[in-house]
Amino acid sequence: MHSVLPNPAQLAWQRDALGVFFHFGLNTFHGKEWSDGTLPADSFNPTELDAGQWVRTAASLGAKYVVLTAKHHDGFCLWPTATTDYSVASSPWRGGSGDVVAEVAAACRKHGMKLGLYLSSWDRNAPSYPEPDAYDEFYLAQLRELCSNYGELAELWFDGAGSQGREYAWDRIAALIDELQPGAMVFNMGAPTIRWVGNEDGLAADPVRYVVSETEFSNYTVDSSALTEALYLPPECDVSLRRGWFWHPDDAPKDLDHLLAIYYRSIGLGANLLLNLPPDTRGLIPAEDLARLAEFSGEMRRRFAAPLAASLSAVGEGEWVADFGAPVTFDHLRIEEVLTGGQRISGHKVFTESGDLVVDAGTVGSQRIHVFEPVTAQKLVIRLEGESPQLAAATAFCAGVSTVPEIRYLAPTDTPD
Repeated sequence: MHSVLPNPAQLAWQRDALGVFFHFGLNTFHGKEWSDGTLPADSFNPTELDAGQWVRTAASLGAKYVVLTAKHHDGFCLWPTATTDYSVASSPWRGGSGDVVAEVAAACRKHGMKLGLYLSSWDRNAPSYPEPDAYDEFYLAQLRELCSNYGELAELWFDGAGSQGREYAWDRIAALIDELQPGAMVFNMGAPTIRWVGNEDGLAADPVRYVVSETEFSNYTVDSSALTEALYLPPECDVSLRRGWFWHPDDAPKDLDHLLAIYYRSIGLGANLLLNLPPDTRGLIPAEDLARLAEFSGEMRRRFAAPLAASLSAVGEGEWVADFGAPVTFDHLRIEEVLTGGQRISGHKVFTESGDLVVDAGTVGSQRIHVFEPVTAQKLVIRLEGESPQLAAATAFCAGVSTVPEIRYLAPTDTPD
């Protein structure tokens, strides 16, 4: 297990655990997932856009940050950029004076939510894109606008889709971020501080390793990007509430069991979850999506409503005892690792004090949630594998549930042309 150390901003991001993605743009108005930069800017007209509703919805889920697609691959900008006419300034929305990024940023400040922005490096509208040097200047100008004009950013999301074989000015991009938004997490490309989990299903796998020597490139290639050295890069699991990333009139939200399966296989494995909530053509999260999200958050609150915290004591090299103070019955166990010295736990087993094996699993990380048939015990013995591993917490819950739903894989609504 590597002992590469995280920085405080990475640890804070991992503690946040849950974020919300907002995919919104011209695609929303044309039933598209991918468009080629030729859709007319004047077709963008969300007549009831309410960024406050978006952010309140994220807060109701317990999310701590949101990420907005300020520019997707079509090149259409959700802010009135000086770099191109292909933006909200050329639309009838707000009389051409609107700024979606500004409205989301204001809603985040009002509701205490952290703001992240997605700026596609691939741009299918920019005339300069075939000319790398010219496009680098164009892209840096866009990034400077976003990093300068909307307050503190928690995350900058760089998507590798469409950029296979293309080199961007990542050294200059990193320098600009260091200058203007040094606390922002950088997703997956350039000088990353967090990484993509490697799929768009919202799923991590056991073990979840925070220190890696390469990152997956995109969902549409088997390529990966090698790093010059192993880095501490905790993963983010991105997935949409619906089958598509953008709103489609014939799409529907995933059912409750599907969302629960995602939660246990992302946050429950020690990764962050970024759940996409696509606003519709009105500029609102649809009622059926709100209902499903309320069902999901309500069930999660119910399952974790009555924590049973254990006191922890180290009793030997890699061996800990979790003591609840009295016999308790539980079917969920959440354990957390001390990460300030790096990720050190490579495997772990949990036994009752009578020696019955309850859990045999891999990494722990920021949190690991186990689900099993009900157990009654006052003490648990937790045996850790790794170099000087340490536990931060152990908490039990009696949720009345002893299995995790099976995951279902859904085909994408649209593929790149």
